[in-house]
Amino acid sequence: MEREIDRFVRYLAIEKGLSDNYQLSVRRSLETFADWLDEEHGVDDPSQVKLDHLTGFLASRKLHDRLAASSLRVELIAIKIFFRHLAGRGKISEDVAEQVDSPKLEKYLPETLNEPTVKQLLESVDDSRPLARRDRAILELLYASGLRVSELTGARLENLFLEESAIRVTGKGNKTRIVPVGGAAQKALEAYLNGERPQLVSRHTESEIFLSKWGKKLSTTRIWQIVKERAKLAGIDSNVYPHLLRHSFATHLLGNGADLRVIQELLGHADISTTQIYTHVDQKHLRDVHRKFHPRG
Repeated sequence: MEREIDRFVRYLAIEKGLSDNYQLSVRRSLETFADWLDEEHGVDDPSQVKLDHLTGFLASRKLHDRLAASSLRVELIAIKIFFRHLAGRGKISEDVAEQVDSPKLEKYLPETLNEPTVKQLLESVDDSRPLARRDRAILELLYASGLRVSELTGARLENLFLEESAIRVTGKGNKTRIVPVGGAAQKALEAYLNGERPQLVSRHTESEIFLSKWGKKLSTTRIWQIVKERAKLAGIDSNVYPHLLRHSFATHLLGNGADLRVIQELLGHADISTTQIYTHVDQKHLRDVHRKFHPRG
């Protein structure tokens, strides 16, 4: 198993050109499976692996290691492509992994902040404090445009069109899209760009919109810290993080009558099914309202 895993990972690197992170993930999954096979069944030859071994491994990972369905899927995908590769090379007579169904993913409704709480967060920032205008602009833009944190950190001055109330961002798959910038976010950005950003510029500064106090591009980790710090200062007890503002952006748009296809475009979702999770949030809100106000709810 160890020799074949090494050979397979080299194949992913050299012939497929897949990333180091992906190679490490696949190797980790396959080595975990190989160790389990050896310890539980004394099997160290891929040709001796049976269907019962695969299902037993997945059951063990779920019950004893408490792996979530999403993590199980990752491990199973690694095993499937490994055995498919072995079958293609004639190393095994039958691809037993092909018979294993992927675990069903649990459906989680995204967390959101309600509109009064978002307002509390945004309006709690004291613009007279150091870096407050930057932080206010960050919060306003995350909520106004539903940006991913990586899109925010990569946002550049040449892609910001305040006169047209829009910003061009690069999202997943290196796809670009133009997103509207709301009035409140536009005002916050102007205050930051005119009054605070010039003071942060150093000789190392490039054209990223949001800068650290040393004039460098903010990291995604720092954006997370800023959002959490500002939520704490605003007296909000719930767990607030950048993606929560993106969820809130989509949920509030839908709740106020926006079309799902429009929300899909704004979020940069390739598939409408990804956006449809927000309809479940909205339907829950409708049920809650019905239960509260209907005489026989």
